[in-house]
Amino acid sequence: MTLTKAQIADAICNQTGIPKWRSDELVDFAFEVIKETLESGEDVLISGFGKWSVKEKGERRGRNPQTGEPIMLAPRKVVKFECGSALRDPIRWEEVAYGEPQERRRI
Repeated sequence: MTLTKAQIADAICNQTGIPKWRSDELVDFAFEVIKETLESGEDVLISGFGKWSVKEKGERRGRNPQTGEPIMLAPRKVVKFECGSALRDPIRWEEVAYGEPQERRRI
């Protein structure tokens, strides 16, 4: 399942009790601030969650999918996300029960 902006707004509404329309505005505003910051070339860091940054990709060789002819693709900018430890650790490790006590194993 994919988490959507509407589901984030619903969760904010349910957790805080603020009206649904206001939580929708807050989510839209937060994403707009992130987008504008990245467009200006600055990084976005949310401690413990992760960091978004804009990286330059150089010119590279590619192929025209219709003709198979080699072409040069222009340089471009891409958004890169590096997850923080608070997000990475629960995903990277799973609890495995082998009697007492529980051991952690890397997946």
